[in-house]
Amino acid sequence: MPFDAIAPLVAFVFGLLFIPLLLNLARTFGLYAVVREREAQVFTLFGKVVGTLDEPGLRFPLLHFGPKALLLPFFGKRHMVSTMLRQRYLRDQMVNSEEGTPMGVGIWYEMQVSDPVAYLFNNADPEGSLQANVASATISTLSNLEMDKLLEDRHQLSHRVRATVSPQSEKWGYQLGSVYIRKVSFTDRQMVDNITDKVVKRLVQVTSAMKQDGENRVGLIKSQTAYKVSQQMAEAAATRPSVVGEALNTIAGKDPEVLNAVMEVMEAEQLIASGAEVDVLASNAQVLVSLGGAEPPASGRGAADTGRLSLDPGVLS
Repeated sequence: MPFDAIAPLVAFVFGLLFIPLLLNLARTFGLYAVVREREAQVFTLFGKVVGTLDEPGLRFPLLHFGPKALLLPFFGKRHMVSTMLRQRYLRDQMVNSEEGTPMGVGIWYEMQVSDPVAYLFNNADPEGSLQANVASATISTLSNLEMDKLLEDRHQLSHRVRATVSPQSEKWGYQLGSVYIRKVSFTDRQMVDNITDKVVKRLVQVTSAMKQDGENRVGLIKSQTAYKVSQQMAEAAATRPSVVGEALNTIAGKDPEVLNAVMEVMEAEQLIASGAEVDVLASNAQVLVSLGGAEPPASGRGAADTGRLSLDPGVLS
């Protein structure tokens, strides 16, 4: 095989084997550093901090720290610090209310490294110290408060806990994020049962009061509606005679015969509505009118009741 054909293959194998080795050697001797997302690299030389790389990407310590960066691989040290946002939840922090009720409080908080140098050298265990500080601030802030404030004002109390812890946490290189009191629980089972009974009774009272108030409102609306309806009916009944009288006067002025016909119809309606008995006779019949309490003839067909008209054909001519 000719040399011209072997040379590319040798170059490829050399690059495949030796380029990663050369890159590792360059990184070992501090010629470059790779900074990941949410990460900070703190460099120390002879026990003193040289500088910090916290911008993600490929970085060259020689450009940032000068010639002393060449001594870091031999006499210095690189510290990797995560700056990711982390969360913690502390359960059942015991506090006593103003009434002396023992209660367990759960508090949730966020934390993030804001100063990698202070995080490394100002406190041997900054995360544990921060947790203890949050717990103590929660207990001191919430102890001896009224029970209704513990149960209802958790948002304001969370802000107070954060304001208490933040100054000290910043000295340790930590930035305290959101703090929230998520849970307030009763530790005494008997007290829980008593509170449950009181709440149930209170709900029953409120429900009964709401029901009674609704019934009262419905009754008031019904009475007001009935009053308005009766008022309108009374006004209509009072207006009717005037309207009917005006109509009859108008009819009488235009056509008296129509008025007479209307009056006869109205008289017939009144007679029918009264339920009186009526005897219908022929128009050419001769009758005798008997008034008062006269005795009817034995064979007659008149009425025996007082006040009834007795008409006997054949008597009057």
